[in-house]
Amino acid sequence: MSLSRCILGLACLWHGVIASPPGAVPSNIPIAQTATVAQPIANSAAPRKLHGKFLHITDLHPDQFYKPHSSTDEADACHRGKGPAGVYGAEVSDCDTPFALINATFDWIAANIKDDIDFVIWTGDTARHDSDEEIPRSADQVLGTNRWIADKIAELFSDSTGQNLEIPIVPTLGNNDILPHNILLPGPNPWLQQYTHLWRRFIPEEQRHGFQFGGWFYVEVIPDRLAVFSLNTLYLFDRNAGTDGCARPSEPGYKQMEWLRIQLQIMRERGMKAILTGHVPPARTDSKKLWDENCWQKYSLWLRQYRDVVVSGLFGHMNIDHFVIHDEHDINVGLLAGLADDSIDTREAMDDELSITGAADYLLELRQNWAKLQPPPTDSKSPSKMKKGKKGRKGKKKKTDLWGERYSLSLVSPSIVPNYYPALRIVEYNTSGLENTPLWRDAAKNVMPIELEQNDRQKHLDLKRRHLSHTEEDDEIDAQKKKGKKNKGGDSKPKEPDFLIPHPPAKSSPPGPAYSPQPLTLTGYTQYFANLTHINNITTEDRPALSSDNEEDETWVDWLLRWRKGRHGNKKPTHPEPDPRQFNFEVEYSTFDDKLYKLGDLTVKSYVDLAYRISKQPNEGKAKGVDVTYESEDEEEEDKDLFEDVEDEDEGEDGDDDPNDDEESEDDSDDEELHDEKKGGKKHKKKGKKKQNKIWMHFLTHAFVSTVEKEDLKKFT
Repeated sequence: MSLSRCILGLACLWHGVIASPPGAVPSNIPIAQTATVAQPIANSAAPRKLHGKFLHITDLHPDQFYKPHSSTDEADACHRGKGPAGVYGAEVSDCDTPFALINATFDWIAANIKDDIDFVIWTGDTARHDSDEEIPRSADQVLGTNRWIADKIAELFSDSTGQNLEIPIVPTLGNNDILPHNILLPGPNPWLQQYTHLWRRFIPEEQRHGFQFGGWFYVEVIPDRLAVFSLNTLYLFDRNAGTDGCARPSEPGYKQMEWLRIQLQIMRERGMKAILTGHVPPARTDSKKLWDENCWQKYSLWLRQYRDVVVSGLFGHMNIDHFVIHDEHDINVGLLAGLADDSIDTREAMDDELSITGAADYLLELRQNWAKLQPPPTDSKSPSKMKKGKKGRKGKKKKTDLWGERYSLSLVSPSIVPNYYPALRIVEYNTSGLENTPLWRDAAKNVMPIELEQNDRQKHLDLKRRHLSHTEEDDEIDAQKKKGKKNKGGDSKPKEPDFLIPHPPAKSSPPGPAYSPQPLTLTGYTQYFANLTHINNITTEDRPALSSDNEEDETWVDWLLRWRKGRHGNKKPTHPEPDPRQFNFEVEYSTFDDKLYKLGDLTVKSYVDLAYRISKQPNEGKAKGVDVTYESEDEEEEDKDLFEDVEDEDEGEDGDDDPNDDEESEDDSDDEELHDEKKGGKKHKKKGKKKQNKIWMHFLTHAFVSTVEKEDLKKFT
């Protein structure tokens, strides 16, 4: 009896020693080892399975100085004064994101989608803009909001112990996540060291050294099947005066492209697929660009040669919902091999932050480029319905690109910051055959021990000193040096020796998941948005006119170019206290049931067909100047679904023409009177109805997240 009591006592003593509240960590266990203790608890839960969905969230721009009912004027930036700034943000303004909107967004994610997604793609810009001269940004602020969001995401997607992430998170650096914005010097540098620490839960241990060196890494979100690459687009960004593109082996952009090439080759050899993500998209038109030309050329070539590996590219930064199509015919191998000079590129850098008019001009250029596409046959344009293909210069029939492999695709998501309406995206992908695939597990036991707060403070001070020593004059000098190096004829730039083009897929290889439906192909997405006009519930009245409000003589272009005060600009709320409605995200549209987009999936083939339909003009049949290799028998019938009759409101009551309207109509190839003018006749305003491409207007509506009325959208066409 005494022996059994002794054993029972020892058992109770043992349980008393190791017992602790849920989630607590015994004080005698180092932090870096806590995951090994918590792992059995995590394994006791129901096994996780793939849902075939992931979240893409971008450009949060949290602003700790935002004040509800403050002024949305440029001088106040929603930081002070009295005005119509809503509790959850000043929609359609240039103000940043209040913490209330950030918290409400994560609460909504937790309640609605947290348990239904497999991973998160977070594409940067997690600090406010430097738009208030009275409160200039500091390193503390930039790192502080990034730390806050990183902690919120880690907490949201952690298990019950708080020690292990349940799903992988893939962040990337934005151009506003550093000081000065846009300028990141080659690594290692203090900024990359800081983000290595802030994102220690997200970056695999074996890649932290590489991230400290260049800010790039990847995560196998489905082990041995799918990797998500986080590219440091700041080293590819044309506006980064701290680096010089991707041509010189000494440049971080060059090194990143080499790293990406090598990793994509490894992915191919392992039979894996890859999603490429970044902040600044590879947007490029005939007159504008965001990336350095050499970087863009290499990236486009990599997409082409590794088209059996790359699933898609996902980006943010631009705030507008759209997509970018890369054409292999735009790839200049001579430039990459050093046989051509990139200084002959006449494209200008896009504005740092696109205004509505800048975005509209950019989208118009995209549309013009899309008119030159050669879409592959869709279901309704199957090879059996194709007419005889046209012959090339040597009399040979042109080869039909059945899968659209001439092209590559980048998707650009709208933002949380309410420059339009806050938006986020749930993307779905094909999980056929992946039911029994081993899933990602957090390796939190390898996380670096959390550094002491004093060390953090010292790093902040170091960053402050660097910021203070790097003046605007230094930035201007750096920019001039960069420009001089690019354009100076006598400065021979060392080019990459013996440039080798990566091998394409084997001829026997089937099309990759970006082109043909198969496991890991993106099948569609659902776009969610928060209608802040409804949620903020602000009633306003006109405020007394100020000298700065003299806008009677300005054109609509002038109005769009200036600081955007939001939907309630120049007004004041009638109620002294905010009275918002319940916050909620709602579906803006879904590619699964959108009757105009008609996207059966998110393959390149589907998007090239959509882009081509967007580009079509009325009364012209197919887009002019396009040498397509097929012509469907029912193409004319399909064109009838593209256009709608709208009222021609160009003519005023007195019959006088607004000169600005004339300028717009000259640019609007949808107008029938412009079509008549092209025939050589004298231009006369047509009364009654004119035809308009419904899909183009639909695309513009979603580009601006349903914030611009249809009548106003006509100004952009």
